[in-house]
Amino acid sequence: MKLGILDQMPKPKGRTAEETAAHTIEMAQLAEALGYGRYWFAEHHATRGMVSSAPEIMMAAAASRTKKIKVGSGGILLPQYSAFKVASQIAQLESLFPGRIEAGVGRSPGGGEFIRRLLADDKPNQMEAYPDKLKNLIQYLDGSAHVRAAPRTTDRPELYSLGLGENSALLAGLLGIGYVFGHFIRPDRGAAAFQTYRDAFSPGFMDEPAARACVFIICGRNDRHAEQLAESQDVWLLNVEKGLDSQVPTPQAAKEKIDALTEDEVQKIKNNRRRMIIGGPGTVKAELDHFSNLYQCEDWLVLCNIHDWEERKRSFERLAGIYL
Repeated sequence: MKLGILDQMPKPKGRTAEETAAHTIEMAQLAEALGYGRYWFAEHHATRGMVSSAPEIMMAAAASRTKKIKVGSGGILLPQYSAFKVASQIAQLESLFPGRIEAGVGRSPGGGEFIRRLLADDKPNQMEAYPDKLKNLIQYLDGSAHVRAAPRTTDRPELYSLGLGENSALLAGLLGIGYVFGHFIRPDRGAAAFQTYRDAFSPGFMDEPAARACVFIICGRNDRHAEQLAESQDVWLLNVEKGLDSQVPTPQAAKEKIDALTEDEVQKIKNNRRRMIIGGPGTVKAELDHFSNLYQCEDWLVLCNIHDWEERKRSFERLAGIYL
């Protein structure tokens, strides 16, 4: 099993953005020491609770403080930006950290329409232009366009498209790039998406198919301990989906909310648990092995958005102890 971390840089209630950024670099160093293969950064805007708004910068920061772990973006919001500018940033990172850069891009507005327009310099919505922008990005990186993004590195970074189903998988396969499925967002489309990608893949920018999936995992000392840790993530995700405070609540605040849930909220948390793997080492291994077999995928990016930083580290340590 190959494991990496996808970090949204969740900010615990009571912590600052600066503290969260510093903790993130520590997490990247710990991940390398534990044997994780990659450390990716998400892109989120206009939120108090997720500090990763510029994955390219975080990639450079993490790579400069580590020695060999790969760093990546999960993912850059390509429809909002110039494909040439994104290609140039990726090439610049590859020149600084050869062989360690994995560029993941996605089709997302980054927030509501107001935020999308701010990101896109008030340009019209270009979400439907994602396939064309992705093709342009590839051409700027491989030199098949009328101009190649600088710097012109000896080797090219790996390129991945993020998605939630068969359409995104088909696009990635036809373009000959990697594919990343968001099980942590939509857990019901994975098997079909991976099969579509494998069937469609034709060598292009990358010679061989490269597919991985992202999932929330909380690995406790045992199942009961993991359930206790998960309460802050359950309430955090509930708040995010309601447009409320997106900071990760304290265990005490989470417990108070759990004890006062409405029937609709109980059902929502139950549904959200399908996006997660929560338990002690034995439970986590059984569930991750199940999805690996279902998807025919042994390459995973893991998220863990709980309040306690030390417990978050220990969760990643326990997971590494199972597989790495």
